[in-house]
Amino acid sequence: MTTSRDRGLAEALADARDLPDGEARFAELERIAAQADATSDPGTGLAARLALIEAYLHHGERWRLVEQVRRSRAAVDRAPGLLDGHPDAAETLLRHQRQAVEASLGTPRVGLDQARSLLDDLADRLGPGVEPVAELRCRLADHLGDEPAARREYDRWRDDRASSAPPTRGESEQSYDRSGAARPTPPRASARSAAGPDAAGGCPGCAPARRAELLVGWGEHAAALDALRPVFAGEVRCTDQPERALAAALLPWLRGGEPERAARAHVRAYRRHRRERAAFPQLAAHLRFCALAGHLDRGLDLLAEQLPRLDHPYDDLSAMEFAAAGALLCALAAEAGQGGRRLHRPGHGPRLAAEVDVAALGADLLAAATELAGSFDARNGTGHQSGRIASWLAERPVAEPVPLPADDAPDEWPDEPAEPTGPADEEVTPLGLSLITAALDRRGDGYAVEPDGTVVGRWGEAVIRYRRLGRRGEILHARVVAARRLPAARHAEAYAFCNAWNHDRLLPKAYVHELDSGELLLAGDVTTDLAYGVAPVQLDVLVDATVATGVGYAEAVAALA
Repeated sequence: MTTSRDRGLAEALADARDLPDGEARFAELERIAAQADATSDPGTGLAARLALIEAYLHHGERWRLVEQVRRSRAAVDRAPGLLDGHPDAAETLLRHQRQAVEASLGTPRVGLDQARSLLDDLADRLGPGVEPVAELRCRLADHLGDEPAARREYDRWRDDRASSAPPTRGESEQSYDRSGAARPTPPRASARSAAGPDAAGGCPGCAPARRAELLVGWGEHAAALDALRPVFAGEVRCTDQPERALAAALLPWLRGGEPERAARAHVRAYRRHRRERAAFPQLAAHLRFCALAGHLDRGLDLLAEQLPRLDHPYDDLSAMEFAAAGALLCALAAEAGQGGRRLHRPGHGPRLAAEVDVAALGADLLAAATELAGSFDARNGTGHQSGRIASWLAERPVAEPVPLPADDAPDEWPDEPAEPTGPADEEVTPLGLSLITAALDRRGDGYAVEPDGTVVGRWGEAVIRYRRLGRRGEILHARVVAARRLPAARHAEAYAFCNAWNHDRLLPKAYVHELDSGELLLAGDVTTDLAYGVAPVQLDVLVDATVATGVGYAEAVAALA
């Protein structure tokens, strides 16, 4: 798919994939896609747009997906042969189409008609009653405040789920990374059309949490807990579980008279959510728990810790919910006599860093939440989001505070199933994509899987791309790219640095690559022949070594005077 009649354009695309995350990479990929369109090279244009979509997801710019997905879908419809020889690309495009619909629910910057158009197109391709379509129609109706329509679609979603139960541990299942990108696995047998619904179905391990979040919004707390049972029973899993499910269960347990259970769930889940960028949407649940369970001091500590993330939120919807939950917490704290407590708020843009009192911070957060809700309602033509925020702010504590476990308490609940889900630690098996992603999962690292099966992640100053080479995919190749670029004038210095590195260290093998822009990219390779297979415990060592040495290499590049 990346072949091009203009070899220079294909090389530019390869270089663009190595650029650091951010606007420069977006602009270059957009330029390549536009130039490919102008030169009638749809293959390179599609490859550039798929790379751009992955870059948006990785960098947290989900709202920008919609136009690129629309253009990619149009290109494939005009020339279906673009996907010949790339079976994973069709599933990737379906998955991105779902993500684009979801992204439009998370921001008022995308027209509602665009979301509906993509969703209608998905229904035409998969069928109007299949699980992914029913779920997205349910969530769209709920977002607009049409609860009767949302419940009708929820019933279709639930009924479809019952006819094709999620995979249990030990069965073939789809695995997803924290950015929402799926990791390719062999498709499960299904009476429905070839893996299409699965590709657009979202993470099956998170589906119970998505259902529970809807039910909580409708006040169906017992039903929400029932929806979460597959997660707590270990029947479904993904890298976000059980913490996302625990966050979804906080208010149902609290309102159901189980504050101790909610307290344990909050401490365990927040231990992870406090730092993960993709977990920002769950922070509102933690703040509301602290407010409604009477843990005002802890809630204010959490709010102060997480305020910087509000300046770079996951999306507008989660920013609105975080601000509303923070405003509720500040209001209750002010009522309890803590309105004068001061919290540090870092500077951002024209706003200077300052120590602000709780009452003033609450007013700022209320204004932010109200403005965002108004933007959503103006786009949607309803008043639902403003009404939802108003209902949150009217809430009052529902339970007396109970002791919270220590932040470093062991994870004793809920129990994790002990059944193995893959080869034993010392069992030698052929190198496969699932082994690579499993090794990264065991480390707790975030990453994305590109259409060609390349696994890419970022560790500090290093971007590392894992791929399999060789006739049978038996060679593990890791490419390390330092985030820092050097100007062309430092050519001799860059080569001297790489020569010194290669003389003193085994990994990674360092080299200099000259970009078309004139900048120098410093990269490195780690290649391991695994023709006789590899055990998971051995792969863990290889991945750990690559990350450690790759980060060291990138940091050394960053430290060059």
